[in-house]
Amino acid sequence: MTTSLLDISDLSVHYPTRKGTFVAVNGADLTVAPGEIHGLVGESGAGKSTIGAAVMGLIDPPGHIADGTVSFRGDTISGRDASAMRALRGAKISMIFQDPLTSLNPLLTVEDQLVETIEAHLKLGDKAAKARAVDLLDRVGIPDPAERVKQYPHQFSGGMRQRVVIALALCSEPDVIIADEPTTALDVSIQAQILDLIKELARERQVGVILITHDMGVIADTTDRVTVMYQGAVVETGTTAQVMGAPEHTYTKSLIAAVPRATLKVHRFPQLSYGGRDTRFAIEDLARNWPTPPKSKTGTLVQVDGITKEFTQRGSIIPAWRKMFTAVDKVSFDIREGEVFGLVGESGSGKSTVARMIATLYDTDGGHIYFDDTDITQLASRAERDAYRRQIQMIFQDPFSSLNPRMRVDAIVAEPVLHHKLLTGSAVQTRVDELLDRVGLGSEAGRKYPHEFSGGQRQRISIARALATQPRFLICDEPTSALDVSIQAQVLNILKDLQEHLGLTMLFISHDLPVVRQMCDRVGVMRQGQMVEVADTEQLFAAPKADYTKELLNLMPKLEGLSTEGLENA
Repeated sequence: MTTSLLDISDLSVHYPTRKGTFVAVNGADLTVAPGEIHGLVGESGAGKSTIGAAVMGLIDPPGHIADGTVSFRGDTISGRDASAMRALRGAKISMIFQDPLTSLNPLLTVEDQLVETIEAHLKLGDKAAKARAVDLLDRVGIPDPAERVKQYPHQFSGGMRQRVVIALALCSEPDVIIADEPTTALDVSIQAQILDLIKELARERQVGVILITHDMGVIADTTDRVTVMYQGAVVETGTTAQVMGAPEHTYTKSLIAAVPRATLKVHRFPQLSYGGRDTRFAIEDLARNWPTPPKSKTGTLVQVDGITKEFTQRGSIIPAWRKMFTAVDKVSFDIREGEVFGLVGESGSGKSTVARMIATLYDTDGGHIYFDDTDITQLASRAERDAYRRQIQMIFQDPFSSLNPRMRVDAIVAEPVLHHKLLTGSAVQTRVDELLDRVGLGSEAGRKYPHEFSGGQRQRISIARALATQPRFLICDEPTSALDVSIQAQVLNILKDLQEHLGLTMLFISHDLPVVRQMCDRVGVMRQGQMVEVADTEQLFAAPKADYTKELLNLMPKLEGLSTEGLENA
């Protein structure tokens, strides 16, 4: 009699292509016992999500399991027909997908989607199914669940949508949950709630969990065992304490060295021994041709003074019946010239709304924003706004959705140069080639399209595009939240180099507090649309004043027991 819930034995997954067979997974072994949380880590393309798809029977043709088996409670489930897998999927094995937007139907309310799943797997009537839907939203930490369940996915923030996806996975009370980056879009407070819920399910209901993540803090604090993958193969497996504290494989050591630490600030993240081009000297070369920015009049480049933003939560032609939501409520702070100012807070706290008002993507409903002593909320003409926007650029959280899939990369990077009429003729292509080379992609990348690149490479394209107008100010809105730890280290090193060698001023928005400590000079903490604390980074982490800040820092993954090999000279 088997003692494990899930057994993956010598699994290989192949994708035939015109250029040959691509081996996504090569001879992988993995077991999950009842009540065990098994972490699966590795960089993008390592094969982690492919293993999850193989277990669920969701490998897209012509991809297929070429060798090995997947067994559930001792019965082989790999190779079953579609009907048999549908009966198993959801009822016994559920999956939490990484991208909530592609997992939710935009035409149905959250209630419709939850009730549909509940009624498909549990023998409940409509009234009981609706009550369970509200209870599930409450369990995953969504406020006002009875009201929010009636809303559509687009009315939720990214973190809120991820919680809805988690609620969908829990609908049928499964025996195995495959969680594919379940906390990528979540701030530390909600991440802690979700991880506590997963641990509770494992402990009390003996649910087996495969936790696929690039967040080593989540692995260290949550999992019982860890499997490390590289290029489709398992390179190391063992207990969490053993793998995280005393890794044996070189690649595992490289991964752990790239983890941002909340207790140790490094000048640069160690260069990984497994791939990853060091762009330090390329950025130094770029700096030689970078124009010297004018000095601000006061030493403060951006001054935010009491800004407010409201959105319509329930529309009506009758003003008294409208319901408004205050996303930003009289927020004030300043960003000094040449510094990196961090903005942190839970999902829905107003961080990205503030960034979009500074970028003039949203109008303010009150207050003022000054850029080098000019009130940008009073810019009346398009020419004035364009002149301001040329000096600021924004790097968005999701590089794929912020890049036009129908444009070649060189055209994407050239677009802001052409829009602002900065260069003409061959000079445009020269700048594009230089930027792509400086961010570590090479000029030949310009002839490709966004879908031909990994997530980390697409974020490098976004950085190249942001630098195209030679701006004075960069807004980075969760620029590394969707990246694995090794690629995150490379992108953060690029941003550090840009700030150091080009003298750029940055607004850095993130829910990852260890990353904020590594990147920022000062930090502002937001909650429910208000600024609760602003302080120097080291002071904030050492002696926070606001109770909410103390709560955030307390919820931060402790990363205790992680190896410090490779950090000595960082």
